[in-house]
Amino acid sequence: MGGNPPVGVLALQGDFAMHVQALERIGARTVEVRTVRDLERAERLIMPGGESTTVSRLLAFEGLDVAILRRAERGMRIWGTCMGLILLAKRVTNRPVSPLGLLDVTVERNAYGRQLDSFEANFEFRPTGEIIRGVFIRAPVIREAGPGVEVLAVHEDTPVAVRTKTLLGTTFHPELTSDPTIHAYFLGM
Repeated sequence: MGGNPPVGVLALQGDFAMHVQALERIGARTVEVRTVRDLERAERLIMPGGESTTVSRLLAFEGLDVAILRRAERGMRIWGTCMGLILLAKRVTNRPVSPLGLLDVTVERNAYGRQLDSFEANFEFRPTGEIIRGVFIRAPVIREAGPGVEVLAVHEDTPVAVRTKTLLGTTFHPELTSDPTIHAYFLGM
């Protein structure tokens, strides 16, 4: 791929449209990923928030689970937000979800409670030193991070953003604010 290859946004279910808009505001080209062929066109992939059980089934139905694993093995940069983080995780404490097992973290789904318990909070994004606003909607909690996982942000002593060389995970929704910090960071990985 040459020039400005598109960033894929998994578009099977959930809030993918807001990620597309956030990427386009900072000049990135995008492709909505619903099939293996769509994924082949993408240089990177964002797995947005949504319903993890439904999306894990749709990934398997479309063969995207295997295709994403193959692309990850070849170094594709992948970012999971909220549900996307759950699907990237190696371990999910409260199933039923079949995660892809790529990111060495243990997560607990809906750990802050129900939709009514959703909240917003400010915290430092360590790589840039900026204070950013996180929107947490039925968010997971990262209970453990493996030794190769860097913690990029913490809220109340709990990691809310983590990364490895090629994988980024956030428990919150940067696409729901006008702050481009996390999207720009992902494009720079």
